[in-house]
Amino acid sequence: MLPRGRPRALGAAALLLVLILIGFFLFGGDLECERREQGGPGSFPCSLTPRVPPDGDLPADHGGCNRSDCVPLRPLPPKCELLHVAMVCAGHNTSRDVITLVKSMLFFRKNPLHLHLVTDAVARNILETLFHTWMVPAVRVSFYDAEELKPQVSWIPNKHYSGLYGLMKLVLPGALPPALARVIVLDTDVTFASDIAELWALFAYFSDEQVIGLVENQSDWYLGNLWRNHRPWPALGRGFNTGVILLRLDRLRQAGWEQMWKLTATQELLTLPATSLADQVWRSLLGGGGQAQGQGEMAVSAQDIFNAIIKRHPGLVLPLPCIWNVQLSDHTLAERCYSEAADLKVIHWNSPKKLRVKNKHVEFFRNLHLTFLEYNGNLLRRELFGCPSPPPPEAEQLQRALAHLSEEDTCLEFRQQQLTVHRVHITFLPHEPPPPRPHDVTLVAQLSMDRLQMLEALCRHWPGPMSLALYLTDAEAQQFLHFVEASAVLSARQDVAYHVVYREGSLYPINQLRNVAMAQALTPYVFLSDIDLLPSYSLYDYLRASIEQLELGSGRKAALVVPAFETLHYHFSFPNSKAELLALLDAGSLYTFRSHEWPQGYAPTDYARWREAQAPYRVQWAADYEPYVVVPRDCPRYDPRFVGFGWNKVAHIVELDAQEYELLVLPEAFTIHLPHTPSPDISRFRSRPTYRDCLQILKDEFHQDLSRHYGAAALKYLTALQQPEAPQG
Repeated sequence: MLPRGRPRALGAAALLLVLILIGFFLFGGDLECERREQGGPGSFPCSLTPRVPPDGDLPADHGGCNRSDCVPLRPLPPKCELLHVAMVCAGHNTSRDVITLVKSMLFFRKNPLHLHLVTDAVARNILETLFHTWMVPAVRVSFYDAEELKPQVSWIPNKHYSGLYGLMKLVLPGALPPALARVIVLDTDVTFASDIAELWALFAYFSDEQVIGLVENQSDWYLGNLWRNHRPWPALGRGFNTGVILLRLDRLRQAGWEQMWKLTATQELLTLPATSLADQVWRSLLGGGGQAQGQGEMAVSAQDIFNAIIKRHPGLVLPLPCIWNVQLSDHTLAERCYSEAADLKVIHWNSPKKLRVKNKHVEFFRNLHLTFLEYNGNLLRRELFGCPSPPPPEAEQLQRALAHLSEEDTCLEFRQQQLTVHRVHITFLPHEPPPPRPHDVTLVAQLSMDRLQMLEALCRHWPGPMSLALYLTDAEAQQFLHFVEASAVLSARQDVAYHVVYREGSLYPINQLRNVAMAQALTPYVFLSDIDLLPSYSLYDYLRASIEQLELGSGRKAALVVPAFETLHYHFSFPNSKAELLALLDAGSLYTFRSHEWPQGYAPTDYARWREAQAPYRVQWAADYEPYVVVPRDCPRYDPRFVGFGWNKVAHIVELDAQEYELLVLPEAFTIHLPHTPSPDISRFRSRPTYRDCLQILKDEFHQDLSRHYGAAALKYLTALQQPEAPQG
């Protein structure tokens, strides 16, 4: 007799067997998918990997790897495994793209990252500063000089919009460290919508022969016949797009990659109809030098050469699922490769039109991109949970300093702000440095979003170079970008360097901003101004002439004082000369700066003497003096402890006097302050006694540091600066 319940178990087993048989006949492909999921390397589940026919050509309309309905389920790499990512970046605009791409990677990532950046000098300067100040945990950055790599690709004729830099992907196996075995290579115009570790996990699908992982090209470019005489480079079917690449560097080196791609490129170039071009290529390769001719007739990209190699050696490539490189170029066929836009992993804006491309899901893609474009990068400084990594030395020192702060300190807000390390994006917009001149002057100033309206007037008044630090959020930085692009005045100026300091904290870090702008000035002298002052139309030329006449370049230490005035009128006729200014002063339309609110800040300039002066004259330092001055670029920096409102310029003038700078007032120079709404920090200074008390504490600490640094020479400051009230400027 069978045990009780046995028939019920047998019946359930029979029912399960029937369901399995039904599933086999109805969904055989999916069951096969599961078996292949557990199978060996070299292929993806289902039809994600196209079958390559014996002749090496893929059918133009195959479904192959352009399906998103069956995604590999390989386990992710260990949580603390270091993932390597390489990019080629050149110039100001591409540097901004890199930051947006990195934001999208950091948002989703759960692994440490090592970024390998091939850059020109401009991009390296920008990105080194950015990553140094960003201080993201578990992110390492290595830089490689693009100039050193250019000779390896400069013989290839190229008119692609990415230029020679687009060809440098070819030399990565030799440029990256020999011990590095695997790397993900990305174009800078991609946006991640998932954890990059999922992409890294696809290395597990490589067979022993495969060395390159690529997504199929989603346009008809390599099929040819797009227009008359359209002759694309050879490719396997539709070819492959190189916006996202998985490279097995160790295998590429073993296979002789450098010889392989150069031989392929040379042979393909020789088959082109332009004989002179082929001859020039041969001469270049044989050491004859010179740039290839006929470049106007063709555009060769790294993608062309990759595809030509794959056409000859199809076994080298592992086709990747299309969701890892959805290409939004014109005439794209990307919509055929996925069913739901939300399933996509990487969006590739591979068109010069970028966000203006046409696609049925373009709003989804655009919103994803804009989210990271405007995302607060400070939030990405978070630690990787469960994956400890040593912080940068600067971050460790900062944490120790913050740990010593007391929650009971009434000035805690000031302490935290002066310790804050702000992300800094120097030369946010394209910038052409001025040609070297021995007496040239850069106007240095800082501003926030509510002062943008001053920029056009400043550009009209000051024709020389400027270095401006802007205190903005990530979203405001994009608004600023559009503001400049929409302004004919601002977009025409390439000698104005804009440096974005990203907002963090409640107090305006005015002296930190000034120091950023000063550090990026490229001329021998700087005019330390404020954004709400307009210089006289002739001031730039006059300052350069004065520097030469006073022989400041011979080692004379001097700060040239530019007298400041102010108007209470939002609209008034700006004076073209000193005589016109004096007439406005006498008529009551102008006043000496802060004469009603803070006279001691500017009185030592001696405006009565200035009215009659014909030559520069020396004035003595006095307590609370804070004039606008022209000084050598290597002069002392502003004291960063002074944040918000109060004593920021005063402390700097004290430092200049302590280092024995002469104060020379220029008789024909002037600048005029325009009225504006009070800043939040001024309002807080006026309304909060604790704010003023904290400013006095900062003053006292400044005096103590001054005494320690300058000894007995600082006694005059210690006695002169002990005022019952905190200064107003």
